[in-house]
Amino acid sequence: MSVESAISLNCREIHFREQAVKSASPSPRSASRRGFAAFAAVCLIGLGLEGGPARADAMVPVGQLMAPGALPDIPQGAQNAPVTIIEYASMTCTHCAAFQKETWPKLKEKYVDSGKVRYILREFPLDPLATAAFMLARCDGPEKRNALVDLLYAQQKDWAFVEKPLDALAATVKQAGITQAEFEACLKNQDLLTKVNQTRQRASDEFKVNATPTFFVNGRQMQGELPIEDFDKVIEPLLK
Repeated sequence: MSVESAISLNCREIHFREQAVKSASPSPRSASRRGFAAFAAVCLIGLGLEGGPARADAMVPVGQLMAPGALPDIPQGAQNAPVTIIEYASMTCTHCAAFQKETWPKLKEKYVDSGKVRYILREFPLDPLATAAFMLARCDGPEKRNALVDLLYAQQKDWAFVEKPLDALAATVKQAGITQAEFEACLKNQDLLTKVNQTRQRASDEFKVNATPTFFVNGRQMQGELPIEDFDKVIEPLLK
């Protein structure tokens, strides 16, 4: 099944589920909340979970984390930085988008731009729509990938939580110069699709990632939509 077909079928299923919830509920406000919670999963079919504020201090050897995977990393920050942070995220994860908006700019300014942290974002899509978004970010080229991720997170509600997400996604990436023909060609790239899925599977199997966002700070696992203060507590001792 193509990425487009999977998105269409799964989004249609979750949309029908949302409508059923609204019809059955005596409280419009309650129905709205539950409907949004269902739709915020964006076609989620048991592939993973979005992570709220939480922490899991498991350790994974840095060498194991940094071993080459199916897709090349696109790091931000100094190559010889004393601290490496790896984030596993999903493009349709609302907690990931909130982290990107609230914490990432502070983390980037304080640690990445100063050469103290090398930051790597890796794909952990929770659904076909997130997979498509990650594929488009990769198709735009390594030098544009992180900028397109920023754009997609900033406008997540406009393409991820709508009745026709594929059309909305195409309109969003058009802002970055991706034409309709390029959009369609990218989503038909089976090799890229396989590699995105392999990246996710490796994280699940080897590093026990089961929610987004999940971070590894020099191998120490942290989960959830974390504020900059939580990163300060882990990073600062590593810089001494």
